[in-house]
Amino acid sequence: MARSYIPIFYACDNAFVKFTVVSLHSIMQNASKEYHYRVHILHTDIKEETKEQVYALAQDNPHFEISFDDVTDYLHSIADRLPLRDYYSKTTYYRLFIAEMFPEYDKAVYIDSDTVVQGDISQLYLTDIRDAYLGACHEQAMVQVDEYGTYAEKVVGVSRYNFFNAGVILINCNQFRLRFVLDKFIQYLLTYNFVVTQDEDYLNLICKDHVYWLDQRWNTEIFGEIPYPIEEANVLHYIMVNKPWHYADCRHGDIFWRYAAETSVYKDIKQILDSYTDEERRRDQVSADNLLALAIAETNKEDNYLNRVNQRNRNRERVEILQKIEQYEREGRFDEDVEEDPPTKPLLPEDVDYYRRGINQRLKTKLAYMMARKFVKGLLDEKKLIIKEIRGIEHFQGLQSGAVVTCNHFNAFDSFAIQLAYEASGQTDRTFYRVIREGNYTSFPGFYGFLMRHCNTLPLSSNRKTLNKFTEATGQLLKEGNFVLVYPEQSMWWNYRKPKPLKEGAYLFAAKNQVPVLPCFITMKDSEILGDDGFYVQEYTIHIAPPIYPQSGISYKKNMERMMEQNAAVWKDIYETEYHIPLTYTTEVK
Repeated sequence: MARSYIPIFYACDNAFVKFTVVSLHSIMQNASKEYHYRVHILHTDIKEETKEQVYALAQDNPHFEISFDDVTDYLHSIADRLPLRDYYSKTTYYRLFIAEMFPEYDKAVYIDSDTVVQGDISQLYLTDIRDAYLGACHEQAMVQVDEYGTYAEKVVGVSRYNFFNAGVILINCNQFRLRFVLDKFIQYLLTYNFVVTQDEDYLNLICKDHVYWLDQRWNTEIFGEIPYPIEEANVLHYIMVNKPWHYADCRHGDIFWRYAAETSVYKDIKQILDSYTDEERRRDQVSADNLLALAIAETNKEDNYLNRVNQRNRNRERVEILQKIEQYEREGRFDEDVEEDPPTKPLLPEDVDYYRRGINQRLKTKLAYMMARKFVKGLLDEKKLIIKEIRGIEHFQGLQSGAVVTCNHFNAFDSFAIQLAYEASGQTDRTFYRVIREGNYTSFPGFYGFLMRHCNTLPLSSNRKTLNKFTEATGQLLKEGNFVLVYPEQSMWWNYRKPKPLKEGAYLFAAKNQVPVLPCFITMKDSEILGDDGFYVQEYTIHIAPPIYPQSGISYKKNMERMMEQNAAVWKDIYETEYHIPLTYTTEVK
């Protein structure tokens, strides 16, 4: 039986390989003896005598094999595809080549040389990152320094909380090949010159929404606040100017020196520290200041990458809508739509049959659903609507009564996603209704208007008598055991991922009719498919949380408040768990 290996990759030049020795030694000291490891060091210029120092590490360790892999030939093979810049000569870019150069690997660990590994590297490798392009940890410079975070969001187009550090990554080689990550990298090199974190910027842009977030302990950057004891850090990463071989007082440098002292390169590294001058340290500080200034300058450039994309490729109306969403969030106008609704004509009591019990209404509803199913199938087939996963379907299946179903509202088609979840639950012996705006019922033209009026919709109304009729019918339908979808945010903001503050209506229905609220929240990821509007089609994951039941013995008003608070807490938890972002708003307090 062929032996399988855990592949570990470094990339360095002849001058930096001594630090690779320390990092690799720390890995070998703490790695599980249950596995075998194959270490690849990617390079173009490492000398034979230097290699011998590294090979010596594995002489008495049967669990490790070490090889030096010269990428020169590979670079020549793709030279005609690379832009006329020196990116390919930077060792940090070699990590992009791993999946293509080593087709035998399904996944691989890449680690920078300025690290010390206190944890068992096999645990990192064995992490199931599913179909993510890579596993990584959050980049603390983006999280902890506002200027860098703003750069990430305004130039690269990635949230500061979803920007990863590329110095320790678990690469899904299969996905890198399947998704043409190297080709995309080369294309982006031709499109824009990211100059702040360079290859890390490109990788974050390419892998946006397709990152498996590792526990931060797998890449503990020696930068800013570390929220856990350093003994818990699986990997210490001495980023930027925080190098123990340059600064005797480097934070947690003692851990680096403890491992370094056990290697043949200790004296060489100690000599680097002893000979590092105050002038060089001043240059380090100037370099750090310049990098921050560069991030600010790039953010303020009119032709930065994100501005170029917005101007050239994206539908101007969509861009304006996103800008309007930013404005409304700042102003706290969460319950206002950002897109123009059709003119509203008042809905009178005689214009609507909420129960649809007449034969003519039932026939129209049947026809509407036939048309809607064909329409939705077309959306799914053409990848204009992508439902990646439905989680928590058992909560829908377990409902024994009618329920108010709540969902965040970000797309005209999101009710179709909840309809599909309802059908997947097998609860189709009870009817699924959806509450809609008055204007969508009275004034929407053509095909969509027909669906709005006949797909078991419950239109609101500005007419008091019609609204009373709506309230009575909705209560009766719930008591009969049916489901009613309500958007408690009230407004629709296109592709807005945050949960907005909730309105009372949905919870009033549930409390007064003594039925549970079933909180649903849809999270989104960019797919690989670029829509006609220049934005990536979103992949939806539908999260169905446990139902929130009314509590006996308290007033309906207290039940309403309690269920609304619990719904908000559930949505917040799903948002923060799935996006790895704290829920905050830009609303300006006046």
